[in-house]
Amino acid sequence: MFTRLSFFTGSNALSTSAVVKRKNYLQVPEDYSDINLPERPKLPMLTKVPTILPHQRIVKMKKSLHLIRGPEEVHNSLLHEQYGIMALTGGRLRFGHTEMMRLKISRKLDTSCAFAIWRIDDPWQPITKRGIGKRHGGGKGPIDHYVTPVKAGRIILEIGGRCSYEEVKPLLEEMAHLLPFKAMAVDQKTLLAMKKLEELKEQRNINPYTYKYLIMNNMCGSQNWVKPIDKLYFGKYV
Repeated sequence: MFTRLSFFTGSNALSTSAVVKRKNYLQVPEDYSDINLPERPKLPMLTKVPTILPHQRIVKMKKSLHLIRGPEEVHNSLLHEQYGIMALTGGRLRFGHTEMMRLKISRKLDTSCAFAIWRIDDPWQPITKRGIGKRHGGGKGPIDHYVTPVKAGRIILEIGGRCSYEEVKPLLEEMAHLLPFKAMAVDQKTLLAMKKLEELKEQRNINPYTYKYLIMNNMCGSQNWVKPIDKLYFGKYV
């Protein structure tokens, strides 16, 4: 009797609590049998300057803030329904930002089981800038560089393949932190949860006097002093 008790209470004994803890770590692996890797899994290099034909003239543009204001209505979902980087606010991406993301992915991403694709265009919007000490006036200044305008909710790049979100999340968060605007790493579950949360907030809102209601009903003469952009998006996209 004593020997049986000493066997179950020894230092190397397998208790019932240890059995329960081990069962929690045993999870069914995800099935990646339906995922096919493309021929070129790495991100291609985007052009720094748009290609211009010999008979074409370089056209200068205004600020065009409407290109970075408001929500993204087209490229706001993941095509492969896996992982990516989403812009939380509007902004402009330079060639240096895209090259930084491309180099980080080419160094750290295992192309034997994962791939990455761009969801943005090459830099195409010209940004003019005068040199230091130059006198202003006399027309618009020369073109300094080109950028890619991005709206809130735009998917910048996607990562997919036979990998889990926990494996690629540190890399995505590192790149999102270095962008010139607020961005975050997302997966398909996160995007669906964010959309459901916005719908629940609107349904459970008890206060009828929202910012949208105040502007549409011109309360306190808000139509006279509010910004034109707030009449479209009602303070949501600043």
